[in-house]
Amino acid sequence: MRVIQNYLQTQTSYRTVSDSMYDKIGEWLTWYQNAGGPVVSEGAAESMLKYRRLGLAKKVCEDWADLLMNEGISVTAGSFDSRLNQILEENHFTVRAKRMLETSFALGTGAFTEYRDPDGNIRLDCIRGDMICPITWNGGEITECAFGSVRTVNGNDYIYLQIHRKGMPGIGENSSLYYIENKYLDAVTGETAELPTGMQEVVPTGCNMPMFQITTPNIVNTQEPDSPMGSSVYADAIDLIEGCDLIYDSYMNEYILGRKRLLVPYSAARMMQTQNEGGAMPVFDPNAAVYFTMPGEQERDLKLTEQDMNIRITEHEQGLQKCLELLSLKCGMGAGWYRLKDGRVKADRGSIADKTDLYRNLQKHRIPIKMAVRAMVKCLHFLENATDEIEVQVYFDDSVLEDPDTVVDRNIRLVQAGLRSKQTAIREIMKCSKEEAEQELALIAANPQKEVLI
Repeated sequence: MRVIQNYLQTQTSYRTVSDSMYDKIGEWLTWYQNAGGPVVSEGAAESMLKYRRLGLAKKVCEDWADLLMNEGISVTAGSFDSRLNQILEENHFTVRAKRMLETSFALGTGAFTEYRDPDGNIRLDCIRGDMICPITWNGGEITECAFGSVRTVNGNDYIYLQIHRKGMPGIGENSSLYYIENKYLDAVTGETAELPTGMQEVVPTGCNMPMFQITTPNIVNTQEPDSPMGSSVYADAIDLIEGCDLIYDSYMNEYILGRKRLLVPYSAARMMQTQNEGGAMPVFDPNAAVYFTMPGEQERDLKLTEQDMNIRITEHEQGLQKCLELLSLKCGMGAGWYRLKDGRVKADRGSIADKTDLYRNLQKHRIPIKMAVRAMVKCLHFLENATDEIEVQVYFDDSVLEDPDTVVDRNIRLVQAGLRSKQTAIREIMKCSKEEAEQELALIAANPQKEVLI
């Protein structure tokens, strides 16, 4: 949304990434919305070629979000657990974070932001890539950034703009701490609007770490290598998405053009008088696509003739399957992830551990997500307790990778071989904190019959 970029460039001294980067994000968004496609020229005018689409760009992002952030992910923070779960529930984190992750794989970048609203409640926002404007970055790490989100007030749309920046010593601020500037912009004109009652224009966080976390697919941005913004997971696979759509469109046309036809002599399609209304009606309905009349000079020996076209099902299905395999390979899922089955594109959700490419890339994409979630929890803890000194553990759902019984058996063998502590084994099996693992060990010590389990 260019409202934010225009405001930063014309009304402030802040500068953000190049316009070409946001042009790319706009292109990725178009494909994500299933509206991309080739442009054809008709004289001096250009128009988008209309054809049937499979919506594969969104499908790819949905699948990555399902694999990375499903109901099995858990976060532990010791004594802060109860309050953390309450904050996350109040902010609908599970639903909103998964949606943000999906759009971050589509647009290349996503973000969490934490703050207190005018009523003092801790708020957690999830921001999509086209509403993120980095201000300062170093080696790809964004240290100051502006974030926008759409708010509707009395039927009018506004952009709530948060600028997370370090303090400015020239106006008496601490340069080692972060401050949040709040702005409201008209979503149409970009003009500055009045802030809601109780909202301060500048809020000191009192914290030396940013109250935001950036997450991107863990791949190189080949479109803008020097940009701190990430790359869409399908940035280098748009030709394949387009190819799948073109094959699918041709496939559907086979059924339209290959329908059974009847060639009808013109004399058999002449109008005849109706008895009731005094009008006329054709013997054969000329609007019916299955009927075709032949001109009089060609109908001398013509009888009612059936014409049955052959439909090239096998050729289209083989071509589409090959294109799907290349698409899933380019998007990091390996060649066997997508299959054409029963007329639909489906994901092969077998044992992911057996799919080498998908397994490696899944582990790779988890790294920035884990870092972002850990930093987010530390910020929430700071807003609640004025300190970020807390141990945070993020556990992903490894059941999508291997059977839970396999995890238990592996830990038993490692403990028995003296290669892993019982506490570490319990933490991996139960996905719990260090304190909870110690409590479980105490219960085991009090009940010796359980010792055989580990």
